[in-house]
Parts: sequence; structure tokens; C-alpha cells
Amino acid sequence: MGDPAATSVELTENNPVRARFPSLNRRMGDRPLIYLDHAATSLRPAEVIDAACDFCRLHDGNPHRGLHTLSAEATAVYEGTRERVARWIDAPPDAAVVFTRNATAAINLVARGIADHIGEGDEIVLTEMEHHANLVPWLMLAKKRRAVIRYLPVTDSGELALDTWPSVLSERTKIVALTHVSNVLGTINPIESIAEDAHRVGALVLVDAAQSVGHMPVSFARLGADFLAFSAHKSYGPTGLGFLVGRLDALERLEPMETGGEMIELVTFETATWAPIPGRFEAGTANISAVAAFPTAIDFIELYSAHAIDLHDKLLTEYALEQLLRIDDIRILGPLDPQLRGGLVAFDDTRVHPHDLATILNELGIAVRAGHHCAQPLHRKMGLSASTRASFGIYSDLTDIDALIDGIHQARKVFTR
Repeated sequence: MGDPAATSVELTENNPVRARFPSLNRRMGDRPLIYLDHAATSLRPAEVIDAACDFCRLHDGNPHRGLHTLSAEATAVYEGTRERVARWIDAPPDAAVVFTRNATAAINLVARGIADHIGEGDEIVLTEMEHHANLVPWLMLAKKRRAVIRYLPVTDSGELALDTWPSVLSERTKIVALTHVSNVLGTINPIESIAEDAHRVGALVLVDAAQSVGHMPVSFARLGADFLAFSAHKSYGPTGLGFLVGRLDALERLEPMETGGEMIELVTFETATWAPIPGRFEAGTANISAVAAFPTAIDFIELYSAHAIDLHDKLLTEYALEQLLRIDDIRILGPLDPQLRGGLVAFDDTRVHPHDLATILNELGIAVRAGHHCAQPLHRKMGLSASTRASFGIYSDLTDIDALIDGIHQARKVFTR
């Protein structure tokens, strides 16, 4: 493709990509749909929908479970997607891609699988900005193993308090699990340096990349993590498919979370042994049509490039921040510098409750997220029970943000707090 900056401006100001998303043809009453909830689930371009349907029409077999043609074709598609994802995410030869249901399942796989390596008094390090999916599994593990959870604090500006990092990390730390991009604050965290420090004390590192993969260039090799979790449905792909990318030596430490068909090597009436990685973590029949369609989503992203999409996100985020800050009594959550953020902005309108605001916006055809965004402890720390979040995809442009701002003013005419 050409210049990422030129492409980003084109997408932002006169977005030609919108026509490729069938959902954006919908009318919400007499209004067009304005979709600003990409951080929850991205819309899908027509070619991804077609790819899933084509698999079901033509190759609807079960991979690794037959010698007939349909099964062989399904196996080729299934393993081809695994190789495609590994190349896309820059996974080195000593790493493997495991298919899961979503990023949540991938994180749970690690948290439950590593239990035997966590003992009483061992430490698990998280941050205060974690999604529940990267918090609750570790709470359960700590309770089960009598381990200690330590938190890297978040500053008032929404960034990690890295000055406290040396006192949080210790020789007892066994794993550091943190988000790459906060789904509330938008903050982009310095994974490479954190991973380097964690490895220095012998700790593993898991990165929740649900809000970064598909939005910006992400290299598993460069991040230096041991595990990377992300979902297809936040990267223009199908729902019901996620990924755990892991270094082989780290994956070897995990016990399978689920057992059953195809994840075994040998079963007798007395015992069982596991298949080689990654198969040992993929029990039962997968969401095969989703696996088959995801390479098309990668092709779609690469058509524009992750660099161009990242610039597009930042241009929209900068504009959204500028427009929101012009409104009295709006509190922005997270850094005010768009260069420090991913493509989302959560805010609190002190005059209108987030649920009321989202209701009015929906009546105007604008889809946003209202609530705690599966981050209750973070909201509580900020003195809030909920916030409103607008998040952007490749199909978003400046007119969407203008509509959001107009919708806030209309909501204020109806509701006050």
C-alpha cells in the first residue's frame, strides 16, 4: 500500500471503507447507524462474512477427524490459519498459536494451567487497569494456591505509576499479567520494558492484547512476552474465536484446561497422555468456520496496514478529545495526549448518567458503551460506577464524532443529574 499517513487522512475525512461493512447499511429508525462500540466487537466486512459462509457451503468438514476429502480440506484450512496468524503476529519458530473461544478463554487457559507452578506466598502482579478477564482468573488462582496479588497502580492521569514498579516486582513474582491497551483509559502500556524487568526475576509475562491487535502493529517477538491473548471479533473477524500465542517453553508449563477429543495422545482405562502443543489445548470441535474466515480479516487489515489504522485511530481520538473537552463538566478518563492512547475515549458527563446518555444516543442511531466496561475496580478507584465509551474502527470518521457531540448536547436537554 502507499503512504500510511495519506491513507489515514483519507479514512478519517472521507472514509471509503464504510461501504464494505453491511451492518452500516442499517437504518436505526430514520437515521443511519453510527457504530462507536468497536472496543466491544468490531463490525465485519462483507468478505469476512462471505469467507465463513463459503467454508460452510463447500468445505464443512471437521479437521483432524477423518480421511475423507472434506475433513482433509478442513484440516488444511485450520492449520493454514494457524500459520497465517503466526506470521501476522510475528511469532518466532519457538512459539505456537493456540485456538480458543476468545481472549478471555486464552487468559483462563494460562491462569488455570499454571496453577501447579504457583505456591503459597508466591506473587502475581497485575495492574489496576485490568479488564475482569485479566483479573478474576488470577483472583481465583491466588485464592486456590494461597498466593499474593500485587498491583501496579494507575496515576490520576490514567498511566501506570512506573515509579512504583521496582517495589511491586520481586523475587517472589511468578507471573506478570497486564493489558497492552486499556479498554477504559485507552492507555498504551510499555510492555517491552516491563517484560524485560519481569524476566530478570524469572517471572512469566502475559499480555492481554484484545485492544491492540488489529489496531496497531503488534509483534509478539518484539514485545518479549511469554503469552499474548487476543480475539478475532475485535479485529474484524468472527465471534467465538480467540488466540493464545505462547513461547513453547512457557506453554510446556501449562496443564490443559479442558480435556476430551483430539487433545490426547494415548488414553487407557487407567490414564491419559496429552498431544503435542498446540493440540493439547484444543479439546473438542472448534469454531471451524470462524477459523476459516479469519485470514480474510487479516488480509483486510493488511490491505490498509496496521500503521495506517493506528494513525487513523489517533487522528479520531485527538479530534474526539478536542471536541469533548469543549463541553463543560465532561471528565475524560485516561491520558489527554492521543499519542499515548488507543482508539477509544471513555468519559463521564457529570450532568447525564452514562446509561441515560447511551439511551438517548441509541435513539439517535449512535451505538456507544455505557457501564463499567468489565473494569469495576478501576472505575471505583476513579470514584465512578460507570462511564460512557466511544471506540473507533477503520469504518469510523470525523462525522461520527460530530454526531456524538451533538447527541451529548441533545441528551443534556432531556436529562440532568
